[in-house]
Amino acid sequence: MTKITAAITAVGAYVPEYKLTNKELETLVDTNDEWITSRTGIKERRILKDDTKGTSYMAIKAAEDILEKRKLDPKEIDMIIVATATPDMSVAATAAYVASEIGATNAFGYDLAAACSSFLYGMSTAAGYIESGRYKKILVIGADKMSSIVDYTDRTTCIIFGDGAGAALFEPNEEGLGLQDEYLRSDGVGRNFLRIEAGGSLNPATHETVDKKQHFIKQDGKTVFKYAVSSMADACVNVMKRNNLSNEDVDWLVSHQANKRIIDATANRMGLKDKNKILVNIEKYGNTTSATIPLVLFDFEKQFKKGDTIVFASFGGGFTWGSIYLKWAYNSN
Repeated sequence: MTKITAAITAVGAYVPEYKLTNKELETLVDTNDEWITSRTGIKERRILKDDTKGTSYMAIKAAEDILEKRKLDPKEIDMIIVATATPDMSVAATAAYVASEIGATNAFGYDLAAACSSFLYGMSTAAGYIESGRYKKILVIGADKMSSIVDYTDRTTCIIFGDGAGAALFEPNEEGLGLQDEYLRSDGVGRNFLRIEAGGSLNPATHETVDKKQHFIKQDGKTVFKYAVSSMADACVNVMKRNNLSNEDVDWLVSHQANKRIIDATANRMGLKDKNKILVNIEKYGNTTSATIPLVLFDFEKQFKKGDTIVFASFGGGFTWGSIYLKWAYNSN
């Protein structure tokens, strides 16, 4: 019997029109374009300015992009995973609303929260369901409205994050393509280094928590950077060793777009000497958290060839991190 693997068969995306540039940030906080660019690689980020629209709006747009490109009947979709750190609501699953709005009436859905590693974990989850033979078409959507939890007077965070959504369709493959291996990890030691202090069950919302700005994201940048550099690189090297992959075997590195220096450090540990293999779009979008990886897939899709070896890498709050080894399943041209 032929082994079933889970392959990405289409990608879609949506980013808001409004561009928040480094120059504009200079008018909000004590910073400048050269400082931001040299330390993060970010030049601008997209912001969803409409207060009546949340993460679901962007997730729906990304999903509809796939449906249109594939001419796919939404009723064929079995499952929707929305990877996000900023769901529309705390209790009602954003994924359930997305499924209803796109007409995926035969699908069930839920949200997956693992900070910036959410999409990577979602890929793993979708692959497990596909490989079981239970489901045939699963949408994994990474979407975050980070502007909803960013304090634009805090220069340590407001320069980093942006809004956006990306999606990937997973389907069964019998050619040996798709997801090959994964190395996923987490460590609660990171709980207090990248966090929102209030709004959860431990510290519910009060007038005092709002006044103290405890509902905005905060991070210890130096500590997060140190853990991210070592953990992401270790995960990628581990996946390469387990699968006997040399640096020449890797066609592309698709990394979480948190910081250009972290991406470069990971590539160096992997021995990737060809800089063209290191896919980067952080300069356009900033850190869109759960959306960074699918936005990279969307932006560079036309460069991928069937059979290409892609190594994914991510690191997020919690801490969560990991790497996935995947063989690309189609030619997009």
